[in-house]
Amino acid sequence: MEGEEEWEVERILNKRKVREKDKFLVWWKGFMAEGDTWESSENLENTRELLKEFKEEYDRNNREVR
Repeated sequence: MEGEEEWEVERILNKRKVREKDKFLVWWKGFMAEGDTWESSENLENTRELLKEFKEEYDRNNREVR
């Protein structure tokens, strides 16, 4: 993004709801775990493929067993 510093996402680790909005725990490339941050999907526009893969895996792993 022009005029803004941008970091590369290594991996999306988790998801939670905050005020009815999804937030994603992001592991930033080149940073330790202490640098992980919770980000909204709007902040992850350039990682759509990683976000899609995470959501699919998250949904698959969190389905209720009937």
